[in-house]
Amino acid sequence: MPSNTAKEISHTSEVRVRFAETDPLGIVWHGNYIQYFEDGRESFGRHHGISYLDQKAHNFATPIVSSQCEHKLPLTYGDVATIKTTYVDSAAAKMIFKYEIYNPKGQVVCTGKTVQVFVALGGELSLTAPDFFKDWKLKMGLTV
Repeated sequence: MPSNTAKEISHTSEVRVRFAETDPLGIVWHGNYIQYFEDGRESFGRHHGISYLDQKAHNFATPIVSSQCEHKLPLTYGDVATIKTTYVDSAAAKMIFKYEIYNPKGQVVCTGKTVQVFVALGGELSLTAPDFFKDWKLKMGLTV
């Protein structure tokens, strides 16, 4: 179990660059990095027990309200990229994730951040953290 002083929790996953994700030069099209962030977020959620399906089981969705992406180096067709996804703790009713994507040489190719809010499946924005999320944060040793 994580320490009670934890403020961030990370998970690392991999994705292989597919041909359809590249431009005619074999370089990943810039918009696909947001999809890699989602791949990392889904892997993080499955690993740490806070996946989209877990959220849906509690009648919530977490749409993205902000995304940032900074490109440093290119990925190319066939590369296996490593995605480090980090949950950043916040007292607010939202989920903040930071991302670092690395090429096979271990160089940072892209960094980013997304912010998601809690919306009841009926469509109402939750201004306070849902109970299941508070329980998850407590289990993970984060602030509540």
